[in-house]
Amino acid sequence: MKGNIVIKIGGSLLFTKDNEIKSSKIAEFCNIFKTRKNNGNIIIVCGGGLPARRYINSVRFFNGSEALCDTFGIEISRINAKLLIACFQDYAYPQVPKTIEELSVALLFNKIIVMGGLQPGQSTTSVALEVAELIQADKFLVLTDVEGIYDKDPKKFNDAQLLKKINYDQLQEIILDLGEDDQAAAGEYRIFDAVSLQILKRSEINTTIMSGTNLNNFIKFWDGEKSTTGTEISKE
Repeated sequence: MKGNIVIKIGGSLLFTKDNEIKSSKIAEFCNIFKTRKNNGNIIIVCGGGLPARRYINSVRFFNGSEALCDTFGIEISRINAKLLIACFQDYAYPQVPKTIEELSVALLFNKIIVMGGLQPGQSTTSVALEVAELIQADKFLVLTDVEGIYDKDPKKFNDAQLLKKINYDQLQEIILDLGEDDQAAAGEYRIFDAVSLQILKRSEINTTIMSGTNLNNFIKFWDGEKSTTGTEISKE
């Protein structure tokens, strides 16, 4: 792949169900970038994953506000970003940008940039899309723990069908069908929510959703092979 690229990596790919860090998987992921040259900017946005959700559940138990829950999710996502920076070593910008202004400075150093959340009320997918819009990304990629976007929740329905290509209107219908509210609550895992969709609509960025559980598929995609599994999202 060439050009400006933004990758959102779900926190579920960084931790096991027992909350253990997937150190080998993280090293495998980072090595893909270390061994491949790219002529543009690469920005990776980390989700909070299971640790963030556990903290958020405790804050809710203490009757904390959703805004407070959001701040916990943001901090954990930034710690996850620091973990990837530690793995990238000199290949990455050493700090986690906490604002768009800090990101603009980081871009001057021509290194891989790793980020987490930015502000309450905004999912890390929305952050990643906003970043992609800022740098006029040639490609926006979401790595998650499923193979793409399905017509229904694949973790609940065995007959869920993977959608190879969808447009914005179809994506909006799926978002509305998956939950009573079109905006995710703090710590709630959704590949896309209403805010993400609106940023995607206005930016019209070339977007692909795929699994990061088996990185062989991601490597094929990165190397330009056509036989990859995932969902492409486009205007039409």
